[in-house]
Amino acid sequence: MSVTRITKMSDELLDAMDRLIPQLSSSAAPLTRADVEAFLAQEGVHLFAFRTEDSGPILGMLSLATFVIPTGKRAWVEDVVVDEAARGQGAGAALVEAACTFAQEIGAKTIDLTSRPSREAANRLYRRCGFELRETNVYRFAG
Repeated sequence: MSVTRITKMSDELLDAMDRLIPQLSSSAAPLTRADVEAFLAQEGVHLFAFRTEDSGPILGMLSLATFVIPTGKRAWVEDVVVDEAARGQGAGAALVEAACTFAQEIGAKTIDLTSRPSREAANRLYRRCGFELRETNVYRFAG
């Protein structure tokens, strides 16, 4: 098993996103090569990929957004997805742990994420990885 931080566009990455993103969201539009390049070019946004073998296919991904606000550097985990065929083999934990280690190395004071209560396996995973449920409300403005 290995987790790497992806910094460059490749056909392999585009193929993996085409396969994995529909498993994460049924409403997300397919990404173009230009979309992925723009995503990777963002300062403070980091993509982690999971493989069972160093030369094997990408079987999972996680996005980590980092930003600085007046109270310090923060990190936010988004879009964690593991291919259905690879679930239950430690991919999610490996991705979360790699992202948290990276966030701490670059000075993030906290790392946050959200997960719907119906995603029971994901919520168990996040607790196992050391995340604690916070008493908070999440609001969204969709304009």
